[in-house]
Amino acid sequence: MKIYTIGFTKKSAEKFFGLLREAEVTALIDVRLNNVSQLSGFAKRDDLRYFLGEICGAQYAHRTELAPTQDLLDAYKKRSVGWAAYEERFLELMKVRQIEDVVRREALENAVLLCSEDNAQNCHRRLVAEYLAEQWGDVTIEHLV
Repeated sequence: MKIYTIGFTKKSAEKFFGLLREAEVTALIDVRLNNVSQLSGFAKRDDLRYFLGEICGAQYAHRTELAPTQDLLDAYKKRSVGWAAYEERFLELMKVRQIEDVVRREALENAVLLCSEDNAQNCHRRLVAEYLAEQWGDVTIEHLV
């Protein structure tokens, strides 16, 4: 099984949806805490749901259990905690939430995890994908860039 991830910032809509079509994803799992921000442009929840269906024939789901808490996100954005501490706290949060049991493996087949960061290196979507790969086994991860 392959888990894809993608961020929408620093991508045009053409590039973003082109990557999704090339990967032949059938579902997008939005792992952002806030998916309706005006700063999201074409990736706002309702617009994204529409474009996914029209352009890619893909479904949309928002899974907040795969997002950080507001407190953790604020601490990282305001630089109260660095990436290493954020990563440690987020991994612990996924363990507590038992996301490997909450998310059905088949729900991620031909799916992509979405967050805003253009690079997966310092983004929680990478942590979600790696955590699930470790828990489930026989999973590869591809970050669409």
